[in-house]
Amino acid sequence: MIFCSKTMQGALVAAVGFTLMFGMAGCSTPDQPQFPVAANKPQSPELIKLKEGDIIRITFPGTPDLDSRQQIRRDGRITLPLGVGEVLVAGLTPGELEKQLMDRYSSQLVAKTVTVSIEVSSFPVFVTGAVVHPGKILSDRPLTALEAIMEAGGFDYSRADLKGVKVIRNVGGRLQHYTLNLKRVLQGQDSATFNLKAADIIYVPEKFSWF
Repeated sequence: MIFCSKTMQGALVAAVGFTLMFGMAGCSTPDQPQFPVAANKPQSPELIKLKEGDIIRITFPGTPDLDSRQQIRRDGRITLPLGVGEVLVAGLTPGELEKQLMDRYSSQLVAKTVTVSIEVSSFPVFVTGAVVHPGKILSDRPLTALEAIMEAGGFDYSRADLKGVKVIRNVGGRLQHYTLNLKRVLQGQDSATFNLKAADIIYVPEKFSWF
């Protein structure tokens, strides 16, 4: 009969445990999701940028003749008086546009101040797939993914896969993909919201879809 000291027994147990852990790690397969899962934490707000369809008011304190209210055209431009003509404003923040107008009208301003405010902001997103009314949604405020789907008439529950809702976003010319499990949200198991950005595409796949 062979007797082992407590120190030897402890070493043997540790060695067996390490072997089992190493073996299990070697058999595991890396998780490779087709789309990255969207983060549950709220997205940080960004600077508001002017875009096509927005209605802006431009005010020149001390020079009211230059005041105007305009809608940004589809080409992203507005037309300004006194020889300035067409100006590309889409993609600028109100503050950036104010600086441009200060430079262009500097010789004509009594008060060296220009104010640009957004009166109506268009927020277009696109909803497709298994919803009641797929198409373009035009809102006057930012939307969450679930709100956009509700604006599209809601899910077609006979076909919709609520666990695999996709959001496609263009960031600097590259598409980013997010996967949302909105079934958990509707069942009250998840309180996270996914805030959309203008021109996002929401795709509600069908159950048992091949793609």
